[in-house]
Amino acid sequence: MNQPKAAESVRTFSAVIERCADTGLLVGYVPGFPGAHSQGETLDELQANLQEVIAMLLEDGDPALDSDFVGLQQIVVPA
Repeated sequence: MNQPKAAESVRTFSAVIERCADTGLLVGYVPGFPGAHSQGETLDELQANLQEVIAMLLEDGDPALDSDFVGLQQIVVPA
Protein backbone atom coordinates (compact mmCIF):
# COMPACT_ATOMS: atom_id res chain seq x y z
CA MET A 1 0.00 0.00 0.00
CA ASN A 2 1.33 3.45 -0.92
CA GLN A 3 1.92 5.81 1.95
CA PRO A 4 0.78 9.41 1.48
CA LYS A 5 3.63 11.86 1.00
CA ALA A 6 4.40 13.98 4.01
CA ALA A 7 3.55 17.61 3.47
CA GLU A 8 6.63 19.46 2.32
CA SER A 9 7.46 22.26 4.71
CA VAL A 10 8.24 25.66 3.28
CA ARG A 11 9.73 28.86 4.65
CA THR A 12 8.96 32.33 3.38
CA PHE A 13 11.42 35.20 3.40
CA SER A 14 10.96 38.81 2.26
CA ALA A 15 13.57 40.21 -0.11
CA VAL A 16 14.44 43.80 -0.93
CA ILE A 17 15.06 44.29 -4.65
CA GLU A 18 16.95 47.19 -6.20
CA ARG A 19 18.42 47.87 -9.64
CA CYS A 20 22.18 48.45 -9.66
CA ALA A 21 22.94 51.77 -11.37
CA ASP A 22 26.34 50.49 -12.57
CA THR A 23 25.34 47.13 -14.08
CA GLY A 24 21.59 47.46 -14.59
CA LEU A 25 21.13 44.11 -12.85
CA LEU A 26 18.46 43.49 -10.24
CA VAL A 27 20.00 42.91 -6.83
CA GLY A 28 18.07 41.25 -4.02
CA TYR A 29 18.80 40.53 -0.40
CA VAL A 30 16.92 39.23 2.62
CA PRO A 31 17.25 41.78 5.44
CA GLY A 32 18.83 40.31 8.54
CA PHE A 33 19.84 37.02 6.83
CA PRO A 34 23.64 37.05 6.39
CA GLY A 35 24.69 35.75 2.98
CA ALA A 36 21.17 35.78 1.51
CA HIS A 37 21.76 37.98 -1.51
CA SER A 38 21.97 37.52 -5.27
CA GLN A 39 21.41 39.23 -8.60
CA GLY A 40 19.73 38.59 -11.93
CA GLU A 41 18.76 40.18 -15.21
CA THR A 42 15.02 39.59 -14.64
CA LEU A 43 12.77 39.23 -11.60
CA ASP A 44 12.29 35.54 -12.40
CA GLU A 45 16.05 34.96 -12.62
CA LEU A 46 16.64 36.89 -9.40
CA GLN A 47 13.95 34.91 -7.57
CA ALA A 48 15.41 31.59 -8.73
CA ASN A 49 18.90 32.72 -7.68
CA LEU A 50 17.67 33.85 -4.25
CA GLN A 51 15.80 30.57 -3.74
CA GLU A 52 18.98 28.64 -4.54
CA VAL A 53 21.14 30.74 -2.20
CA ILE A 54 18.62 30.54 0.66
CA ALA A 55 18.21 26.78 0.22
CA MET A 56 22.00 26.34 0.43
CA LEU A 57 22.18 28.52 3.55
CA LEU A 58 19.36 26.54 5.19
CA GLU A 59 21.26 23.27 4.62
CA ASP A 60 23.50 24.38 7.50
CA GLY A 61 20.48 24.54 9.83
CA ASP A 62 18.09 27.20 11.00
CA PRO A 63 19.73 30.59 10.46
CA ALA A 64 20.35 33.01 13.29
CA LEU A 65 18.74 36.06 11.73
CA ASP A 66 20.25 39.44 12.61
CA SER A 67 16.82 41.11 12.54
CA ASP A 68 13.19 40.58 11.56
CA PHE A 69 11.86 42.20 8.38
CA VAL A 70 8.94 44.45 9.31
CA GLY A 71 8.06 46.14 6.03
CA LEU A 72 8.62 49.07 3.74
CA GLN A 73 7.18 52.51 4.23
CA GLN A 74 7.05 55.47 1.86
CA ILE A 75 8.14 58.75 3.38
CA VAL A 76 6.81 61.96 1.80
CA VAL A 77 8.82 65.16 2.14
CA PRO A 78 8.27 68.58 0.57
CA ALA A 79 10.07 69.02 -2.76
